[in-house]
Amino acid sequence: MSELAAHLDRHDTIRAVNYADGVLRLLDQRELPFTEAHIECRNAIEVAKAIKDLVVRGAPAIGIAAAWGVVLQAGLLEGAGEPVSIAALDSTFGTLNAARPTAVNLAWALARMRATLAAAKDDPLGALTAEARAIQDEDLAANRKMGEIGASFFADGIGVLTHCNTGSLATAGFGTALGVIRAGYAGGKIARVYAGETRPWLQGARLTMWELVRDRIPAKLIADSAASHLMKSGVVQWVIVGADRIAANGDTANKIGTYQLAISAKRHGVKFMVVAPWSTVDMATKHGDDIEIELRDPAELLSISGKRTVVDGADAWNPVFDVTPAELIDVIVTERGAIQKPFGPGLAKLAGVQG
Repeated sequence: MSELAAHLDRHDTIRAVNYADGVLRLLDQRELPFTEAHIECRNAIEVAKAIKDLVVRGAPAIGIAAAWGVVLQAGLLEGAGEPVSIAALDSTFGTLNAARPTAVNLAWALARMRATLAAAKDDPLGALTAEARAIQDEDLAANRKMGEIGASFFADGIGVLTHCNTGSLATAGFGTALGVIRAGYAGGKIARVYAGETRPWLQGARLTMWELVRDRIPAKLIADSAASHLMKSGVVQWVIVGADRIAANGDTANKIGTYQLAISAKRHGVKFMVVAPWSTVDMATKHGDDIEIELRDPAELLSISGKRTVVDGADAWNPVFDVTPAELIDVIVTERGAIQKPFGPGLAKLAGVQG
């Protein structure tokens, strides 16, 4: 093992989704950073609820969990002596697909599982299990590859800002945007890391900082509203974010607050990088206006950790994603390669690459 590979391994110690013997164990991300608790799911309904309730979150991790949800339900059918078929699992696919509407990885993973089941002959449960494992293993390999590609854009000694959580907690491991940060730090290119807190669920404060501290990568937390001031100071050269859906023209849906970071980055001459596996690219969605934006319970914005912080009678508007126009993005990194403007032709070209 090379010295760099060993250094990367030291910064990749977290696995949030684990399947074994008919049980899916999910690290409950609602309880972090102070409690490392796990939720055990034994059927697809429990997996869908865990996805909806943010026990597991992050576009790749959601897709992986959903794939294992299909396996769990197929196992229950086989255990009851019932056929494991498309018809028998049709409602399962629908339930899982409806859990979160914005992240395309969910529908992508379920489409792979459905195709696998349709082609299976003698051992459908075995085929589904192998496909779910492949989805998870491929994601980890893709994240390592994206880390290498993304870090190649950096000069030495730069500062970076990230938003939300795009690390091992949101993926099979290593992470997308945080994977690029891990690779850049391991290679000596990143000297300063800043993480926005990411209201209302505080994924940056609770999850990203937990990952960075656990994997010994020095970082500083900032209030979301401090990002423009930080960029103006000159200590940040790149903003690095993940994505929940990338349209065919490069418009990108990501955690709410990403759009305003891109606007500020453009104003201050800071480069803007989107990092996501190819499964996040949705060539059927032509532009960002066609991406459904999930609205969640206003109560999430009116409280922190269940404690209300806003006067009774107040209401709130709680979209949890926004869309960054392609013209505000400098580079999109996938495991198939990096794309720079104009994104449409580059994405179309990579769409023909077998992944």
